Amino acid sequence: MKIATTQIMRKIDSYCIDVLGIPGIVLMENAALKVMKNIRSNNKKFVIVCSSGNNGGDGFAVARHLLNRGSYVEIFSLGSEESMSADTLVNLNIIRNMGMKIIKVNNNEDLEVLRESIINCETTIDAIFGTGLSREVEGIYSLAITIINENSKYILSIDVPSGFECNSGKVMGNCIKSNKTVTFELYKKGFLGYDTDSFTGEIVIEKIGIPRSVVDKFHENEYIMDIDFIKKLIKQRNKYSHKGDYGRTLILAGSLGFTGAAYISTQAAVRSGAGLVTLCCDSSIQNILSGKLVEAMTASTNDEKRLDSLITKSNCIAIGPGLGNNHSTLKSLQKILLNSKCPVVIDSDGLNVLEGNLEMLKNKKCQIVLTPHMGEMARISGFSIDEINENKIDIAKKFAKKHDVVLLLKGFNTIITDGKTLQINPTGSSAMASGGMGDCLTGIIASFISQGYDILTAACVGAYVHGYCGDKLSKKMFCVNANHILEALPSIIKEIQDLE
Repeated sequence: MKIATTQIMRKIDSYCIDVLGIPGIVLMENAALKVMKNIRSNNKKFVIVCSSGNNGGDGFAVARHLLNRGSYVEIFSLGSEESMSADTLVNLNIIRNMGMKIIKVNNNEDLEVLRESIINCETTIDAIFGTGLSREVEGIYSLAITIINENSKYILSIDVPSGFECNSGKVMGNCIKSNKTVTFELYKKGFLGYDTDSFTGEIVIEKIGIPRSVVDKFHENEYIMDIDFIKKLIKQRNKYSHKGDYGRTLILAGSLGFTGAAYISTQAAVRSGAGLVTLCCDSSIQNILSGKLVEAMTASTNDEKRLDSLITKSNCIAIGPGLGNNHSTLKSLQKILLNSKCPVVIDSDGLNVLEGNLEMLKNKKCQIVLTPHMGEMARISGFSIDEINENKIDIAKKFAKKHDVVLLLKGFNTIITDGKTLQINPTGSSAMASGGMGDCLTGIIASFISQGYDILTAACVGAYVHGYCGDKLSKKMFCVNANHILEALPSIIKEIQDLE
């Protein structure tokens, strides 16, 4: 599913109208018909609130179709007719020619009429502001939005909720709180913001007749992953293959008091299909973990010769879970980045020791995947958590490009990017909010890289599968822990692979 900004949508519309010659009024009519498809059929009484822009034109066209269907419709208009777009004016005049009264909203008395009408209707349709809103909502517009929010039984917004900034998801002073948003052609970038679903409600994407070639021409390689995309990425296993064909994974993890992180990351690599997995940990905990890990081997980080050999022979190395934020971890990371020729996944304390040491990434001989959560990203990037939350996508892409890494920024709508292409992972939920989940993801990603997936693909498949396991399990469980994910991994990967 492709993601778009206001600027991209504007370019797409302009190209369709000015170059292809598709009249804007045709696109407006198609939009109205797709909104009609999403209106609850058992509702008979509607209030539609429009304005002078093209979003208002969509609303006037919807009003016409509702009237033709025999519904009771009251239409309110904000803003002046003098500033209306030509296509909006066409749809307004059609409504007038049908004998419908348009109620202008200019003062407090008009707002009271709007309030009474909304109280007595079943659905309010929001057609005030579209994707182009760039200023704070004030005055009569803000008051109208408040009345809609406070008195509506059900709100459907056209394209975006009015007052919603399309690119960032910010509330521009005041914003409609919709039950459903019917948006057109592409998923809007602002929908990815934190807590935006309290304004958008259910999001439905509808096609309105824009050729795919036009979308591809202006789209900027930003996507939301879905299960069909992931299914195509998961490789079928050749019946003649053996463990050597699925790679050697080396995990550097664990310390006293943090054996769980080492166990989880190692077992995740085993359970997601790596051929041979070795955990390298401090000798003080090696015996403990050797007793727990049945299918994986163990080695000591104190054995320099063995560690050097493992680094040379591995197909992927993961470093960080439970190692401790200390000089020893920093030395291990330096050794790997200077000597490894296979991809390296850096997580947890591997990321923590990068704070103030990002120059290490310049001297690497290997490809790198970084998997920070928000706090870790703040530490290594220098941005505050609030700054990252406000501009996650751009910060992530620029960081990945600058340091030539694949960055997987964990959290709601996990971001995966190499600085050029960006994928958003929609799977996972708060049921998974427990210790060890990040360690589990690290092992899964390292496993897929060892099996021959490129690092961006491995990060995408790993994140999706990890979250999908949690989503499936959470249907029957109040909380989902890392061990639950480990148990479910092989069957869930197979389930995705075999989907019809």
